[in-house]
Amino acid sequence: MPGSYAVGLVWLRRDLRLADHAALHHALRQCRQVHLVFVLDETILADLPKSDRRVAFICQSLWALDQQLRDLGGNARHGLIVRHGRPQEQIPALAQELGAQAVFCNWDDEPSALARDAQVRQALLAQSVALQDFKDHMVFARHEVLTQARAPFSVFTPYKNAWLRKITPFYLKAYPSERDLPQALAPRPPGDCRPMPSAQDLGFDAHSPMAGGSHVARDLLAGFAPRLADYDKTRDFPALQGTSRLSVHLRFGTLSIRSAAALAWEQGRHCEGAATWLSELIWRDFYLQILAHHPHVEQACFKPAYEAIVWNSGPQADAWFEAWCQGRTGYPLVDAAMRELLTTGFMHNRLRMLTASFLTKDLGIDWRRGQAWFAQQLNDYDLAANNGGWQWAASTGCDAQPWFRIFNPVTQSRKFDPDASFIARHVPELAPLAAPLRHAPWLARPLELVEAGLHLGRDYPWPLVDHANAREQTLARYAVVKGLQENS
Repeated sequence: MPGSYAVGLVWLRRDLRLADHAALHHALRQCRQVHLVFVLDETILADLPKSDRRVAFICQSLWALDQQLRDLGGNARHGLIVRHGRPQEQIPALAQELGAQAVFCNWDDEPSALARDAQVRQALLAQSVALQDFKDHMVFARHEVLTQARAPFSVFTPYKNAWLRKITPFYLKAYPSERDLPQALAPRPPGDCRPMPSAQDLGFDAHSPMAGGSHVARDLLAGFAPRLADYDKTRDFPALQGTSRLSVHLRFGTLSIRSAAALAWEQGRHCEGAATWLSELIWRDFYLQILAHHPHVEQACFKPAYEAIVWNSGPQADAWFEAWCQGRTGYPLVDAAMRELLTTGFMHNRLRMLTASFLTKDLGIDWRRGQAWFAQQLNDYDLAANNGGWQWAASTGCDAQPWFRIFNPVTQSRKFDPDASFIARHVPELAPLAAPLRHAPWLARPLELVEAGLHLGRDYPWPLVDHANAREQTLARYAVVKGLQENS
């Protein structure tokens, strides 16, 4: 009921925008005045390397939010409240300070977030303050798309078909939160009328290869729209501008998932490129509901039988893992992808599959080690998507790549970087080689290496493993799973 609360507090987390914001919309419907707060979680920040690019992105997004609120409110007293500490303490304390009768936020189904929110809810309850949470960063969540037996799906294609049967314009309609905000926006307490912190203020690297803020996300979506028709043809080629580059904005909520899905759904009925992009967005929902229903997947195989696999370990495996992290495996497309990740925090989706397959099925290293490295490096790191992708590549997850299908890194390179321009960009020591040789420089004749000024083993490494031999070892490693399946 509108106006049932005098004061409400909107707690922003992975939803750094004002437009089409579920929790903000519901707060505006129920409260006469609203405040907005973001808590810089000291527990999370303490575990991040000082070079983490995501902190700069978040700070830029907070600055943009604060500026929007100042413009809407008309003076410096209006703006975003930013607190630094543990949300379990900061949110109840701020609610009490403001006299808020309710706190509004959007769902986060990651296990650590659920535990945090339960603690906040309990602390607020002790103050007779309600915590209301809403679906916002997915189109369908939790129990909204189920099998006929009312169970969660574990195979993507039937999930996608059910998702498409259920979708209507209602589910993609934007919340009018930004429109309704100006008249209800409350002035900040005097002590909170401070400039937004920068990454440098927090002790982090101020440089970020990506700009934050919902205005940036809107521009990227508008720029991608004309290219959407060709998405199905260009998305697998990392040297092309074939993808949207919106994943980091969906991760931190500077872009509403509804606006992205609405564009894809509307055009997808007439355009294969848009339909393909919509399918990628549905994969995102799929992995989010897998995490919600099966939180054990964070550190365990979705398929328990796959825990019987014995991964390579010990000094050699550690050395191989470090070479993989640094882009020194001797397989050029794998190395190009890993070096781009290391220097920019971005990796193309096709290359995420390739590099994950290479770690698990060429080097025989546990997928959990790769998952943790990506979590540290990816700008758009999202637990559900990252975990789903790694378990897909390792064949341990739901609806995963069959264990006996193993990407050949040279074949993938020739197919998806045909002129080896992506390799030349990120592995410049191979650029002097003729394009066909960049895919597998160990096949070059001695004279070709001399002409390119390239000394294998010094300027660029020999391959860590022979793919054909590694493939046979992987088939033997996964045979334990085949045996368990046959005996079950």
